[in-house]
Order: sequence, then C-alpha cells, then structure tokens
Amino acid sequence: MSEQVTKAEKLDASDVLAAKRAEFVLDDVVYLDGNSLGALPVAVPGRVEDVVRRQWGELRIRSWTEGGWWTAPERIGDRIAPLVGAAPGQIVVGDSTSVNVFKALVGAVRLARLADAGRDEIVVDATTFPTDGYIAESAARMTGCTLRPVTPAEVPGALGDRTAAVLLNHVDYRTGRLHDLPSLTAAVHAAGALVVWDLCHSAGALPVGLDEHGVDLAVGCTYKYLNGGPGSPAYLYVRAEWQDRFDSPLPGWNSHAEPFGMRPGYAPAAGAVRGRVGTPDILSMLALEAALEVWDGVTVEEVRAKSLALTDFFLECVEEYVPGGRVECVTPRAHGERGSQVALRCPDAGVVMERLIGRGVVGDFRRPDVLRFGFTPLYVGFGDVERAARVLAEVLAE
Repeated sequence: MSEQVTKAEKLDASDVLAAKRAEFVLDDVVYLDGNSLGALPVAVPGRVEDVVRRQWGELRIRSWTEGGWWTAPERIGDRIAPLVGAAPGQIVVGDSTSVNVFKALVGAVRLARLADAGRDEIVVDATTFPTDGYIAESAARMTGCTLRPVTPAEVPGALGDRTAAVLLNHVDYRTGRLHDLPSLTAAVHAAGALVVWDLCHSAGALPVGLDEHGVDLAVGCTYKYLNGGPGSPAYLYVRAEWQDRFDSPLPGWNSHAEPFGMRPGYAPAAGAVRGRVGTPDILSMLALEAALEVWDGVTVEEVRAKSLALTDFFLECVEEYVPGGRVECVTPRAHGERGSQVALRCPDAGVVMERLIGRGVVGDFRRPDVLRFGFTPLYVGFGDVERAARVLAEVLAE
C-alpha cells in the first residue's frame, strides 16, 4: 500500500494542474461526484453577491444594458466554445439540457426535411440518459417521425434514406464509455441525416471537436465538469452553416430579430441567438460565467491527459487493494473509449456507496449495481484517488 501512496505523491508533485485546486471550495472529503455536480469555484460567491446587491439592487433594470445581462447568453457561449472545439458565434447559453435537446432534435428534423421531405425517422441512443429518450419520443410524435432506439454501435447499420436525425450521447452516463464522435458523425452525414450530440458527460473533461468533425447540433449542461452550480443553464450549439435555416420549435421573444418591437409575427434573429427562447436566468447565468474563470490558462488537452492518468491510477489501486471478484469494472480500459469516470459493478453497490460517503469518499450509485466515480482533473489529485481506492477496499472488507 505504501508503494501506491508514494506513487501518488510523485504524481501530485508533477501535476501541471495542481494549483487549480486552490480555485475551488473544498475540504478533506475526496469528492468524486463532479460528473453529477461540480465543486464550487471560489470566485462565484463574490460574483453572485455583486450581481444581487449592486447590479440588481442598485442598477436594477439598467443592468440589462450597463451590466451586460442582455448579451450574456452569447458571451458565455463564446466562453464555453473553446472547451468543446467551436468557433465563436455558435453557442447560446440558456434553458435546461432537456429543453435544448428538444430544440436541437426538432430543429434537426426540420433541417433534414429541407433537402428531403420524405425523411421520417429519428434514431436515438437506446442507452441514453432517460430524459433524452423521453424528449426524442415526444419530438418524434410532434414531427410525425418513427422513433428507432439502437445502441451507438448499431447506429451505422440503422441509418437509411428515411433517417432525418440521430441523437447520441458522447459519454455513457452509467459506464463512462466514450463513443466515437468523429466516425458516427461521418456515418450520419453519409446517410444524408443530421446528428445531435449530448455533451453532458464530456464537455470540460475531454476534447470534443464540434467544428473539426462537422457536428450539426449539440447540447450540454454546465453543472458537471464546467462547475456552473446546481441547475445552471445549459447550452445549445448550432453549426454556423445551419444557423440561417435553423427553425426552433420554441420561438420566443428573446430570439426575435426585433425583440422589443413586440410584433405579432415571429421573425428569427440571425446567428446563435435563434436558440434563445425567453428571459434568461441571470443569477445562474452570471454565476456560471464566474465559474468558467477557472479555465483561464488551461487547455482541454491538459485536462484530458490528467483525466486518463487519474482513472488509470484509480483502476491500478483498485486492482491492488480490492480482493479479486469483489467488483467488476464496466468502464472501458482503452483510452479512446473512456470518458472521465470509472464505473464498478458491485452487488451491494447502494450500501457500499452509502458507507463510502460516510467515510469521506463521495461518488454515486446507479441502479441496480453500479458504483460511479467521476474524476474532475481541475481539483481531484492523485492522493485523492489512492485514498478512494483504499477506503473502498476497507468498506468491502467489512
């Protein structure tokens, strides 16, 4: 055991991101649930206080212009853009992930039908987070499409001349499996359809390459690896070449070409602004903007390198500390197939996680039998990883 402790100390000493830990509000707990809710960046409380006391309390309505409230959705979208490989002007922040999935998927079907009105099928990741499936089913009914659930591996074989849009998760929320965004995107395009990617478990943890790989539309939350806070607004990416034809199923006054004209007829604004709907949630929006400052001086490539090193080391420690056969890793070992989490199958996973949390190691439990550990490279260290594996072994031995 001491050998792993020594190795952790050496890894922490050479960690180029180690100083970032001081930019978060942390304690002695090993926090491995950042793939559900990121830790609080230290800059956020002061910023929120300023927004409430000065911008809202003193400037009041003037803050929409003087405080930059009105332009926040696009400004913050441009701040997120480099983290997902997008040029400026293609991301708008606002609404929930679910709402953005709906906008993106219906919009994708409408775009596909501009070229071929006969496309009447939506393909959806059968292993997706439940809400994406619910939204896809509703979008299919709304657009008169047939819904076809398949696993990501089955997508290329499921595509055809009826396929309008495909909704996929970049990283599987249960297992942490990273799906092949470039090849799946290319396959969808070869079939004449559009693809919508859900980036909730990849943005802020690994390179995405939206522009590079020709992704049509994408959505993601900001409260996981982007540390925006509970319920922080999600975002919508609309590739530049589609923006002048993107027809949102939720047109609101905020996305009108003349929002204060109060005209009875809808005329969409230009650019990513078309993804807006109603008045943005300014308190959460500006808390997110402050949280994104932790990315100053950091590249996604550095984060990815540390993420893989952390998960490799965790698996190494688990293998050394935990008796054989007690847990089974369901996360792929290959780097190209792994997100930034490790999922371990364990028959009594719910009880085990409860005991881990009681001993200062916080992960989460996914029914029926999965222990899920998320590794946020900006604040998780190698000493944390070693301790988590050691405590897991102790709990399993009890």
